Formats: sequence, C-alpha cells, structure tokens
Amino acid sequence: MSTQRPVGAITRGTTNPNRLRRCDRWLAGPQAWRLRRSPEPPVVVDLGYGASPITAVELYDRLSAVRTDLDVVGVEIDPARVDAGKPLEHEHLSFRLGGFEVPLGGRDATVVRAFNVLRQYDEDQVASAWARLQERLAPDGLLVDGTCDEVGRLATWVALDRAGPLSLTLSMRLAALDDPATVAERLPKALIHRNVPGEPVHAYLQALSRAWARSSPHASYGARQRFLATAGSLREEGWPLVDGPSRWRLGEITVAWSAVAPQSSPGAAT
Repeated sequence: MSTQRPVGAITRGTTNPNRLRRCDRWLAGPQAWRLRRSPEPPVVVDLGYGASPITAVELYDRLSAVRTDLDVVGVEIDPARVDAGKPLEHEHLSFRLGGFEVPLGGRDATVVRAFNVLRQYDEDQVASAWARLQERLAPDGLLVDGTCDEVGRLATWVALDRAGPLSLTLSMRLAALDDPATVAERLPKALIHRNVPGEPVHAYLQALSRAWARSSPHASYGARQRFLATAGSLREEGWPLVDGPSRWRLGEITVAWSAVAPQSSPGAAT
C-alpha cells in the first residue's frame, strides 16, 4: 500500500442524493463509447465525493447499465469519508484515500469525475490539477471537471482527454427556467472568473441568453421546445455545438472548448 500523502485539500463535503444525475446521464449517453471500447474492465473514479458516498453509489448504478464489469472507485482525501463508504463496498465499488494523484494500484481511469472539487481552488491552480488528473487517464479516458448547485438543477462541466480540453456542457432543469445564462454562477473554476466582456465564454452566454429571448414564441409549446429553438439558433449563428436535439431536449447543450476557452489558458499569466 502506498504511503504517498494525498495531493489536494479537503473539500467542504456538501453533497445530496441525485445531485450529479445530469453528468451521469451524459457519461452513460454520448460518452458511453469510452466504457464500451475499453479492452479491460473500465475504472471510473468519483474524485472528492464528499461527506456522503452516495454519488459514487449512484455512479456505479447508472454506468453499470452500460458495462456490467466496470469498477467505480470513490477517492477522498478525508479518511473519515473513506471510512463512511466502506460498508457499501462490493466487488465493483470501492473507496480509498487519495487526491489528485488518483491511486488505482497501477490501473488507468476510463473516467475521472471531479465535481465541485476545483471550485475551492484558485484559478491559477486549475492547469496543474488538470494535468495531474490527465496523466491518470487511459488512452480513451475522460476527465470531467464540473460544478453544480446543491440539488443538481444547474450543472456545468468541462470534458478533457489526455491531450486537453474538449468541450463545455451546460445542463439545466428547463421547468421554470427564466434565462439559461443564469447557469453562469455554476461555471467551472477555469471559466467562472472569465464571464466578463471580452472573454469568449461571456460572448457565448450572452448569445445563449439572446437566443432564448428570441425563442419566446415557442414557450407556448413548453420550455423544451423553446430550448430546442434556442440551441438551433445558436448553431445557425455558427457556434460549434457538438451535440443535437436529443440532448437539447434534456436541457443540455455542449459547445467545443475552442469557442469558449479563456483568452489565456487557466493557470497562465494574464
């Protein structure tokens, strides 16, 4: 057993059942090919799962529908939180002490989901955290750095492979949504301070808000139809959306990272 000290800081630990359902649904949908393609039983990591192990349990339940032999590993830097998960362990679900070094006993991760972890760090620490986690990925592996509200109605995440960032996803509960740009308060750390004029992510959110306003006539058919029209309008404007109506119906929209990347990379001098 490694005696290496876990890398990172203890998070607040706040969590709730079903909080990460939006990201899990995306992993089991558009990203399921990564699990299926793995030549070995895939390893999925719930990094910094918090005071309750429930999100790791839910992650296994949802992704095992894609591949029954996958292993979910909950990784926490707080020993008490690891102990809390131990009674729930089974053949394909385990909990261990660790941080950004992601101790997997020599295995590589097909997915590392790090939700509400980097939000407590400074922006200039993002690049090094991403790099360390990317090193732990399998060839087709994916790192998901995300943030959400307390009950998971608003969520955003950046997806990265071993080469770098791929996309930004916004996912919202459409019922009673006043303006999709309100998701800005839940942007990942790499982007939340960049939602200012002159930054690409600000331009994207403004375009999203304008498209939502223009699509108001569709509201009489329901929020889903309005959001479909909103996303379609963004695509017509030239925003490089990498998903389509089947995801938009869920209140989810994904854009290529190149369209929203900070003017200077996270962690670089501005």
